[in-house]
This record gives sequence, C-alpha cells and structure tokens, in this order.
Amino acid sequence: MSDRTVHINRVTKETNIDLTLNLSGSGIVKSTTGIPYLDHMFTAMAFHGKFDLEVVASGDIEVDEHHLVEDLGLVLGEALKETVTKYGGVKRYSYKVIPMDEALSEVVIDVCMRPYLVYNVNYPQERSGNFEMHLLREFFHGLTSKGAFTLHAICRYGENSHHMSEALFKALGMAIKDAYTPIESGTDAMSTKGKL
Repeated sequence: MSDRTVHINRVTKETNIDLTLNLSGSGIVKSTTGIPYLDHMFTAMAFHGKFDLEVVASGDIEVDEHHLVEDLGLVLGEALKETVTKYGGVKRYSYKVIPMDEALSEVVIDVCMRPYLVYNVNYPQERSGNFEMHLLREFFHGLTSKGAFTLHAICRYGENSHHMSEALFKALGMAIKDAYTPIESGTDAMSTKGKL
C-alpha cells in the first residue's frame, strides 16, 4: 500500500492542532508545535520510524505547556487509530530497544484496541532546556488513550534526561512503523477471537 495518510484537526479553547500522518512515508517531518523540545522529539520519532508526519499546533503555553503536550498525544493517538479503521489490519505487535550514548530505552506496542500505558521512566534532570520532563507522561497517556493500544515505555537506565527521552522517542517511532505494518487479511486476523 503506497499511501496511508490520515489527517486530524483538534480545536479546543486551549489548543489548536492540525496533524497529518502517513505511515507509508519515508521519514519526512515538519513539526511546529511551539515547543521546540517536542518538535525535536517528533522529528527523531518520525525520521527513525520512517513515516511522514506534519504537525502545526498552538496552545496556551503562556499558562503551561501541559494542555498542548497532552493534546498532541491525543491527536497522534487518534491518527494511529484512524489508520487501522481506514486502511485495515496491521501486524499489531512490536518491540524496540534503542541506545543513545549512556541511555537505553525500550518501547513495546500491542495494537489491540485496549488502551493501557506502562511508563517506567525516572529522569535525573527535571528539565531539558526549558522543557519539563514530567510532561512526557501526559503525552504518552494521551497517545495510548486515544490510540486504543497498549504501550510499555521504559528507560532502562541513563544519566542524561535528553538522551533517555530521545532514545525513547526513536524506539517509539520504530515500534509504531513495525506494529502498524499492514496485513492482507484485515482486522479479523489480528486476534484469535476474530475481532479486536
């Protein structure tokens, strides 16, 4: 399948997000969220996952980046779920472990239409630049809840919060590409139950 593009627009009183995702792309990334650190993470994720991602977002970041970070997770999750709804069954499972210097991070995905997050990360520095690292949990929670998949995101070890999170997003990108690889037999073949 040469093109699996979905487009999601979410507008609330707090955020405005326009996202286009093509899991059959090649790693072309354009991310303008107003949060440079998150743009950097999205670029690493999509580039190493070899899918195309375009994000234009704004939000009430003068209050707190929390709303925008969480909503970006919700919108990307919705796009992933829409990929299955629109284009059919996928491989379902993936497991990736990625190093970055002293840090080692892993991501495990099950595209099962049951949202569940295990997030086992302890960042040694509370910030990377101006970005508050604890907000990444909100992103991953939004991603899984709207995406309706199980995600285990784990940093096994590391001494630098930037390295740990970047390795995590690279692993996430590669795991998404793998787990959402299309299968010929449709969604019925994704479970022994015959239905997810």
